[in-house]
Amino acid sequence: MMWVLWLVIVILLTIIEAMTINLVSVWFIASALVSLFLSFFVSQFYIQFAVFVSLGLALMLITRPFLVKRLTRDEVKTNLDRVVGMRGIVTEEIKKNKVGEVKVDGKRWSALSDSVIKEGEEVIIMAIDGVKLVVRKDE
Repeated sequence: MMWVLWLVIVILLTIIEAMTINLVSVWFIASALVSLFLSFFVSQFYIQFAVFVSLGLALMLITRPFLVKRLTRDEVKTNLDRVVGMRGIVTEEIKKNKVGEVKVDGKRWSALSDSVIKEGEEVIIMAIDGVKLVVRKDE
């Protein structure tokens, strides 16, 4: 009659996994299925439970790093992120801590710098602060 308990555990863990979709209990679903099958041949609950726990932990330790690596996607840079590190041309003089303008990747951006950068000089985009680029003179 222990198979009923294991069947309930499999169903509950499946519901939990379906609700979270974060690979929380998938390994224990597999180990509960093995324990369910084992309950037809071994009547001692502690043996079934030991198989459930040890197999679930072993599956998790062995396969989780591989699955996480395969299922996570590489971060795709957005339009904003991709300009960081690019070079641009100053189209309107940037005074120390005063807004100027830079053309980067065919687009004009407001830009700030901690030094004076004259029109026509090349800059490197260091960061984005709100809607303004933080730049430094390209040496």
